[in-house]
Amino acid sequence: METSRIAVTGASGLIGRALVRSLRADGHEVVRLVRGTPRAADEVAWDPRRSHVDTAGLVGCDGVVHLAGAGVGDRRWTDAYRKEIRDSRVLGTAAVAEALASLDTPPRVLVSGSAVGYYGETGDRAVDEDAPPGDGFLPEVCVEWEAAAAPAQEAGVRTVFARTGLVVSRDGGAWGRMFPLFRAGLGGRLGSGRQYWSFISLHDEVAALRHALDTPSLSGPVNLTAPEPVTNREVTEAMGRALGRPTVFAVPEQALRLALGGMASDVLSSQRALPVRLLESGFTFAFPRVEDAIAAALR
Repeated sequence: METSRIAVTGASGLIGRALVRSLRADGHEVVRLVRGTPRAADEVAWDPRRSHVDTAGLVGCDGVVHLAGAGVGDRRWTDAYRKEIRDSRVLGTAAVAEALASLDTPPRVLVSGSAVGYYGETGDRAVDEDAPPGDGFLPEVCVEWEAAAAPAQEAGVRTVFARTGLVVSRDGGAWGRMFPLFRAGLGGRLGSGRQYWSFISLHDEVAALRHALDTPSLSGPVNLTAPEPVTNREVTEAMGRALGRPTVFAVPEQALRLALGGMASDVLSSQRALPVRLLESGFTFAFPRVEDAIAAALR
């Protein structure tokens, strides 16, 4: 992409921070959508709950990357927090999509966050972007989340749904919580350990988001996951080797469900998602194996 103006929501999150750094390092202008009063020249006000976006700040943007949403693993899933997870995604996406549709000259592309949670429990079965949604809370949220972008699509904005897997990073997310446990020798498999985890390094996540911005042939759902999903048992072994620590502990499924409530289903479910559309569009992974992704995170 030539030097461009890109708007980003969720710019203070794990992926958003890394994406903004990457774009700016290559000379792109980035505007960050923030709640509350903007305090810097690169900030644009928005309030997803009130469906408000200061569209003046989006004028001249070539693309928008929408990453905002309440963290799935940040709290126990009470009824209130389930509502927060859903509303933060669905209302936020609708606000962004409607704002883009209202512009006289909308951006060429919207890359809107989604998740491999769309597929629900897949067991050992590999799924690509053509697979239907699964059953349960997270698949239902993902379906509504993606549907909320309809106003932008109807306005002719090329829209990509970035169905992201577990991001391997020390700095946040589910993996960020695992590094201190494994470093202390307290890491171990979760439940049976046979469930597949579709992962992606933070480096490749950012590169894939930028690839989606830059690739006119990409639209609709795109799995942002490494090409070789691994089981939780394999993750446990790889983390132990990388950190030189034992991995003798195992957390029984019943204990996880007691401690985490509804969130335990996300940890224990098996999602073997393959990045078929990403690979077909010419994307190359820098860290395709879980060992590579963990080593990159440690560096």
